Amino acid sequence: MKLLAVEDDPVARAVLRQALRRLGHETVEAVDGEDAWTKLQEEPFRVVVSDWMMPNCDGLELCRRIRGRVGTEYLYFILLTSRDATQENQTESADAGVDDFLTKPLDLTELWTRLRVAERILRYTTQVRQLEEMLPICSYCKKIRDDQNYWQQLEGYISERTGSDFSHSVCPDCYKRVVIPELEKLKSTSATGTKSPYSVERKP
Repeated sequence: MKLLAVEDDPVARAVLRQALRRLGHETVEAVDGEDAWTKLQEEPFRVVVSDWMMPNCDGLELCRRIRGRVGTEYLYFILLTSRDATQENQTESADAGVDDFLTKPLDLTELWTRLRVAERILRYTTQVRQLEEMLPICSYCKKIRDDQNYWQQLEGYISERTGSDFSHSVCPDCYKRVVIPELEKLKSTSATGTKSPYSVERKP
């Protein structure tokens, strides 16, 4: 996963860089919020791990700018700070749009856990966005093409992404257009004594 690491202190930035790379993530660095904002305009990122207290543009202001963007994929924002995780600080962070709150010194295991959560949430947001957008659907069999270029039934596609189960019924339009004519055909066949195509021949 490609992350943007934002930290004004060179030593702390080096520690963060090493931690993210040890966890297997591609990392781009920014020296403060303004630098990070510029990099976000130049290339896409799905996760930002940012210090709170920085010159020019701090972590909360950077997060507010990100949340103010329109027409972009959701970006997961982790705030890293030496401030205590008090209720007041966490509330202020949440109000700015921060997704997660980590305190310094950096704990590798805790960072790994938060990034796993980020990956899962980002996967779900991408799936929801795909469902909201126009889906590639076959005009004949009504199968949907997923992001792996595999065609599957509509029910299976939605069930995999949302966990929804389906019960099948008949809508009013199809009832009038399909079911009623079939019932009338059966009645007509029965009245004239003609053998129904749906009947089963019994052998003696």
